Amino acid sequence: MSDDEFSRAREHMVREQLIARDITDRRVLEAMRSVPRHLFVPTDLQHVAYRDAPLPIGQRQTISQPYIVALMSQLLSLWGDEVVLEIGTGSGYQAAVLGRLARQVYSLERIPKLADAASRRLLGMGIRNVEVLARDGSPGLPEHAPYDGVLVTAGAPRVPEPLKDQLAEGGRLILPVGSQEGQLLELWTRRGGGFAREIVAPVAFVPLLGDEGWERDERPDSWFT
Repeated sequence: MSDDEFSRAREHMVREQLIARDITDRRVLEAMRSVPRHLFVPTDLQHVAYRDAPLPIGQRQTISQPYIVALMSQLLSLWGDEVVLEIGTGSGYQAAVLGRLARQVYSLERIPKLADAASRRLLGMGIRNVEVLARDGSPGLPEHAPYDGVLVTAGAPRVPEPLKDQLAEGGRLILPVGSQEGQLLELWTRRGGGFAREIVAPVAFVPLLGDEGWERDERPDSWFT
């Protein structure tokens, strides 16, 4: 596919998958228009990069469906001056979108090979406000807290308390919570001395592994077929 064909596919994705649903945040829509999703998937899948579906990226990981990327970004309600923590860099696509929306993004990836590839990809695209770190992201990154937003791109068995602790006043935590087969997307907002919780939608993410997540990935190989 040519650059023009990819651009048309990206615009069609924004119109038919995002605007036609409930993505209304103008900055999120512009970010989704500007980030070339096809550069974040394996070469042999670039021709389907803008389809309404997640795609495998290797290491038993996936790049999320475009709508889910946009929805989770919109739920953070970013204005442009925030510091955001992402748990689960994967390909770097969600981090690239967040980099268009926030002042600074810290993104944690437990698989060094993916972290290195994502970091090089983002730097190669000129994205300088996203820092990728290879480490267990489930306990968060307390050295740069508090965060205006925390976004988790893997399903947790429960909400990690350290992530809630690292939220700034008014900050938002968006994450999938449930089993390894399926989860509910939850939005937690820090208000005063407590938290408000909202259930957003049923989702299916790869499992969050680590100290504050699952001990092991128990999904069968058929999950990827």
